[in-house]
Amino acid sequence: MYSSFESKPESSDEIIDLRSDTVTHPTPAMRRAMAEAELGDDVYGEDPTVNKLEALAAQMLGKEAAVLIPTGTMGNGAATMAHVQRGEEVIVGARSHMYLEEQAAMAALAQAQAAPIMENLDGTLPLDAVEDAIREADEHHPVTRLIGIENTHNKCGGQPISVEYMQAVGALAKKHGLKLHVDGARIFNAAVALDVAPSALVAPADSVSFCLSKGLCVPLGSVLCGSGEFIARARRARKVLGGGMRQAGVIAAAGLIALTSMIERLANDHEDAQRLAQGLAKIPGIVLDPKTVRTNMVFFDLAPDVPFTALELAAKLKTRKVLVGPAGPRRFRAVLHYWISPVQVDQALDAFREVLTVS
Repeated sequence: MYSSFESKPESSDEIIDLRSDTVTHPTPAMRRAMAEAELGDDVYGEDPTVNKLEALAAQMLGKEAAVLIPTGTMGNGAATMAHVQRGEEVIVGARSHMYLEEQAAMAALAQAQAAPIMENLDGTLPLDAVEDAIREADEHHPVTRLIGIENTHNKCGGQPISVEYMQAVGALAKKHGLKLHVDGARIFNAAVALDVAPSALVAPADSVSFCLSKGLCVPLGSVLCGSGEFIARARRARKVLGGGMRQAGVIAAAGLIALTSMIERLANDHEDAQRLAQGLAKIPGIVLDPKTVRTNMVFFDLAPDVPFTALELAAKLKTRKVLVGPAGPRRFRAVLHYWISPVQVDQALDAFREVLTVS
């Protein structure tokens, strides 16, 4: 059942921005909390609002400790630096954010090598391929140290990865003495989609990072969670990466609102994504199986007979106040979020119909 938490724009004059859930801005409740936040110097550990957020995040993810970090990319980078020594190797997905979208941070910052493995369609890494990629004890080879899993997996369609798989890959990591990191930028979307506690999804992991700044609507920030010893190392990595913040309680105040009142409503975004997918699938010229849509992301393609590219279609939609991101020459990704209502989903569908009919 669709539920509303705060009023959202319904006017046809509004831009309908489906490019990403990173375009979200803070809710009115967040703005009030940010304005009234109790502050201190977080580098000294003296910001009470940050301390409260980190404690809550660690509790929710079932870990000992947490650290607030400006971005998800920095969170993954700090985690890698805390887990891996120079010249070691990290097993990751070939389509993962850690491998494709972070400017080779593993090599540039941690001086580690990536061992990419092609994911299954559901975003999981084939366990036999992971085991095959683990290096033997040979002085010619790098030491395999870390496995990275992305949940939800963006480029695999926003797929949520199950508790059962996480337990299996965690057992494999433990068997070989490896660490397991979860890039959980949208881990709460996965938890809501699978109807499980987020802590259950990351229980086998040594660390997990998640973004406050996507579907949870905080203007910036991510949180990295793990053991107390790991977080101590991650704080040192955060500092050298330039991520030490001062009166960061203005961010943490919005983060507290996010973690206490914005997670349950992610189901609305999933419902809206299915509404969009069902509508798009009925439009001639669009190739999409709605059953592949499980969270807030909708990936779809242009049929071969559509006479323009994804970039050209995006430009046409922009004139109708709909923004959508090309994900390839003839492929799109649309992302649903708090500031998109069901009415706006229908308006976006009307725009797609108009553009493709004109063609």
